[in-house]
Amino acid sequence: MSKVAVFIIFCCSIILVLFSLTRQSTEESKPVIEEAKLVTEEPKQVIEAPKQAIDESRIGYTTLAELSGVPWGLAQLDNDTFIYTLRKGESGLVDKTTGEVTPLTGLPSIASVGQGGLLDVAVPKDYTAGQWIYFTYSKMSDGLAVTTLARTRLDGTQFVDWTDLFVSNSGTDKGQHFGSRIAFDDQGFVYFGIGDRGVRENAQNLENDAGSIIRMKRDGTLRETYSYGHRNPQGLTFDSKTQRLWEAEHGPRGGDEINIIEQGKNYGWPVISYGKEYWGPIAVGEGTEKEGVEQPVKVYIPSIAPSSLVVYRGDVFPDWEGDLLLGALVLTHINHIKLDESGKPVKETRLLESLGERIRALLVATDGHVYFSTDSGKIMRLLPDQ
Repeated sequence: MSKVAVFIIFCCSIILVLFSLTRQSTEESKPVIEEAKLVTEEPKQVIEAPKQAIDESRIGYTTLAELSGVPWGLAQLDNDTFIYTLRKGESGLVDKTTGEVTPLTGLPSIASVGQGGLLDVAVPKDYTAGQWIYFTYSKMSDGLAVTTLARTRLDGTQFVDWTDLFVSNSGTDKGQHFGSRIAFDDQGFVYFGIGDRGVRENAQNLENDAGSIIRMKRDGTLRETYSYGHRNPQGLTFDSKTQRLWEAEHGPRGGDEINIIEQGKNYGWPVISYGKEYWGPIAVGEGTEKEGVEQPVKVYIPSIAPSSLVVYRGDVFPDWEGDLLLGALVLTHINHIKLDESGKPVKETRLLESLGERIRALLVATDGHVYFSTDSGKIMRLLPDQ
């Protein structure tokens, strides 16, 4: 064989090796998502489907209670009882078994203007009878409605020792974007979100509380702006297992977001957004990316109008373990978002699309069942196989 032929064969071999390595690198960086498992090429990794997979097409629901108003917040008080808020300024208890409703008294004056009112209610995991229960609500301050975090105790059927922990300076003369959900971490901190209150520039102004997530100790001390650049966060939940703080917020026309919140980070609104202006097909801000500004984990175009957000931990839906559930107001369904170990969404299923209800609040009870409220006034429970 001539030296020329040997040289040509050698060159071809080098090209084939380089092509194989390049192809392998590309496939490793873009995993192939299949219905039951996640597959990567080299090294091979397989996450098998759970043994007790739920047929999501057969998930049903049952109604626990019907209320007069929008049940904005829903939390578990003890093994047998839920506590709820109505945006118009009322609160009550629901028996988890019978659905019996008990009204509560002792609320302060609530500014139920526009999207404001009595908003979220949250109960720490270590709660025992007579301890603090947390609320967000809108109140009048200097003639303007502002988002406020408060805590109170329950004595029988009456709230006592109501204390405003934080009255924000987010007031405007507009009626939208109050936020607001509450979350607790494992270090004794409480978090809550405030919307931009209809003045988008305030979300980038660190002197204004609008468009931010606030963190403080449960007694109101060590207060700080934990993150900013939010439009209207109405989903917030802390996952103890992964130590991630998850948030969902409304975009403008398109551009709803799910974010993992980190301390001190800027989440972009209104400098960057995946949404459009309401008055025309014009992008909001400077584009969808900018150095020093966080990117969302997931974006919805068109908008679904996200509400409550929870991480599922429980035995009733075992193959949902560690996944997100997100309520949708405009598209009237519950999103089941499957996550990989890094928190990246890999699959989404829309549940209860035929129900036709605006899903407002979500709750994973201590027994693993999922409860939710609707803007028509219902408190309902998911049924795993109907």
